Amino acid sequence: MTVEWVCKHHSDLGKEQLYAILQLRTEVFVVEQKCAYQEVDGLDLDSDTCHLMAWDGDQLVAYVRLLDPTSQGGDVVLGRVVIAPQARGQGLGHELMAQALKQAEKHWPQTPIYLSAQAHLQGYYGRYGFAVAGEQYLEDGIAHIGMRRP
Repeated sequence: MTVEWVCKHHSDLGKEQLYAILQLRTEVFVVEQKCAYQEVDGLDLDSDTCHLMAWDGDQLVAYVRLLDPTSQGGDVVLGRVVIAPQARGQGLGHELMAQALKQAEKHWPQTPIYLSAQAHLQGYYGRYGFAVAGEQYLEDGIAHIGMRRP
């Protein structure tokens, strides 16, 4: 798989890119994980939100949303972290995190980064400098924990 990484401010997204993002997120978070929730939450086109995408040809294979710290109480917020089902097991998640941290530093230097992790992934995110920030909670029936990277 040859992956091209693209990070765009929401105002620079093409309609095909936005459609692919929403399609992948719905496929995984709503259908695969069986969570009926408002996936399109109003934040995709808000403030200075950026979208980090990994493309294999015309297929979106990995994605993360970076929310602007001024709209999120001072932290860059990573969310909607997803790897396409057909692209899993190839180390793409690690590359996605490395790229996301690089983009966060580029756009918002020396700003803490926050994410809401599925609880079973604490160790995974811990490898990238994230530490637990708060108590475990249920979101759409899945255990989550807040994590912050200073």
